[in-house]
Amino acid sequence: MQNFSLPGGVLGGDDTFVRREYRLDERRGHPLVLAFYPGDDTSVCTKQLCSYSGGLETFNGLGAEVWGISPQDVDSHEAFARKHGLRIPLLADTGRAVARAFGIAAPGIGLRRSVFLIAPDGTLHWRHVALFGATFQPVETLARELAALRA
Repeated sequence: MQNFSLPGGVLGGDDTFVRREYRLDERRGHPLVLAFYPGDDTSVCTKQLCSYSGGLETFNGLGAEVWGISPQDVDSHEAFARKHGLRIPLLADTGRAVARAFGIAAPGIGLRRSVFLIAPDGTLHWRHVALFGATFQPVETLARELAALRA
């Protein structure tokens, strides 16, 4: 899996939004969920990211982190995170280079709603690419796939 680096940020427990660069290889040795979504503060995206943020205990219990990735900039991500209390890192793929590398860039909408589970060794373990993007993979499905990594 090709490494990438994207700017992003995460809303901390003290409600400060901490900005930094996120690199795929920094999670080597731990599973990672990459949740690509078309847009901040849109209906399905908001439900999806709120669900994943609400499921942090489940993900953390499996040793995984969840990164949300979309084409909006970090300022947009900060407003989105603050408005909905999202506690997962939101990364800005403004040029859609990472979406293209994962084969999910789409004309008009920017990218297809997709989830990729990266194994601790950095390989792709599981993926789901939505055809229309009106639904998303639930926390339970992702937890089941993450648990399979430990088996």
